[in-house]
Amino acid sequence: MDGNGRWAQRRFLPRLAGHKQGVNALRRCTQACAQRGVAVLTVFAFSSENWNRPVDEVSGLLELLALALSREVPQLRKDGVCVRFVGDRAALSAKVRSGLEQAEAATAHNTRLVLNVCFNYGGRWDIAQAAAALAARGESITEASLNAAMSLSAVPDPDLLIRTGGEMRLSNFLLWQAAYSELFFSDKLWPDFDEAALDEAIADYSSRQRRFGKTSEQILAAPSQPLHA
Repeated sequence: MDGNGRWAQRRFLPRLAGHKQGVNALRRCTQACAQRGVAVLTVFAFSSENWNRPVDEVSGLLELLALALSREVPQLRKDGVCVRFVGDRAALSAKVRSGLEQAEAATAHNTRLVLNVCFNYGGRWDIAQAAAALAARGESITEASLNAAMSLSAVPDPDLLIRTGGEMRLSNFLLWQAAYSELFFSDKLWPDFDEAALDEAIADYSSRQRRFGKTSEQILAAPSQPLHA
């Protein structure tokens, strides 16, 4: 979800104003995904590298998270959205950790859409923590065991990865899980990403053929699967 800061700067507003608009865009996108039958939506809310940003912006983001939890979770629960937070919680305050846990508990039984919010997350961290967990248990590190130890092992790998803001890189997001994902780069800044932009990305995805090493004939013969973004 890239472009919040630039959205605000173009309007001569503080960067945090862009992040607030980004929350609105996330609400809009989550509702749109649920309406379109997307099974899993995973979003990059705060990377492990974002701690390097100015202190006032980081503190503002953490405060915004707390506010968003109190404001959005009741509606998410009503809408059938199951919220899960993915990332290293050790660096977070006890208050923030408690808020994450309460949000997860409040929506745990919902099944319409799984919303994974990656917070203090990094793809390299995810691979390293999985390998460390296996080593601590004395288990062999194989592709299968590493995959099972990943922080998103409970959901399928994403079919479609969308990056907004005009940048064309993964920026340490889902490095393991996105190995075979289709990539879509949008020039829209995240606060401007709406239902039409989502539909454009899904339409582009739908026009592609994903073979995973198989032939086109094999893929055409296989049944279709729900989309995970």
